Amino acid sequence: MSTVPFKQVDVFTSTPYRGNPVAVVLEAQDLTSDEMQRIANWTNLSETTFVLPPTQAGADYRVRIFTPQSELPFAGHPTLGTAHALIEARKITPRDGKLVQECGAGLIELTVTMCEGASPVIAFNLPEPRLMPMVPAQVDEMESILGAPVLREHTPKFVNVGPVWTIVQLASAQAVLDLRPDFARMAEFDRRNQSIGIVVFGAYGAGSEAAIEVRAFAPSVGVNEDPVCGSGNGSVAAFIRDAGQIATFGSTYVATQGAVVGRAGKLIVNFEGDRVIRVGGQSVTCINGTLAA
Repeated sequence: MSTVPFKQVDVFTSTPYRGNPVAVVLEAQDLTSDEMQRIANWTNLSETTFVLPPTQAGADYRVRIFTPQSELPFAGHPTLGTAHALIEARKITPRDGKLVQECGAGLIELTVTMCEGASPVIAFNLPEPRLMPMVPAQVDEMESILGAPVLREHTPKFVNVGPVWTIVQLASAQAVLDLRPDFARMAEFDRRNQSIGIVVFGAYGAGSEAAIEVRAFAPSVGVNEDPVCGSGNGSVAAFIRDAGQIATFGSTYVATQGAVVGRAGKLIVNFEGDRVIRVGGQSVTCINGTLAA
């Protein structure tokens, strides 16, 4: 039986076991799609990534991203964790602080900021989002599933960034932390609306380190609550921009996520001009080893 190098990386944290883990298989070119899905199901993490040689000009590497049940065209924390693992293993080197990842959603640009004595801050440019408002009946049903009122002045929207997230703003960060949604009904709602899951956010008060608290639920793909979600936070940023709320939260803001499930994720979100949304943070490797293949 052959082996391939493997890392498990905690993303959006510099403290082991406080972020969102992703399994990274560093040399996956000899694995079939069925084998990748089987490994992802076995790791039982929200995502497992498989690194392959690039096929598009300009890409530094290619990655395939799997949940325990299916493949995704793009996901945020797996993108950052994979880049961290590859840099740490010295399999890639940023050029002028940049990397380009090839994935199902196309080419994703990443920025890498080295930090003396600490892991680098890596950020991805969010794929161009496409937004579609929910109709009132959908909002009513989703509100019932969440068990809490949503802010109707900022209509919840489906945001497509590769995966499609349903983005919902609540009255406050505390309202987000207090949620106890109905996961069975949510999974059916998501499948019917072709959304991977629901991301909720609410604002902290003045003087708080973070601008918003975020939670991401994806029971339709086997992840009741994603501890810290990059693409979900990117979709929240797209919602904020579309709703004209950048002045409220700032052109650069901090989001926190994961407290309800015992994590302490910290994300840095930046709006650059009127087109680029960048989501980043630190990562730390918790497991180094090999995987039987």
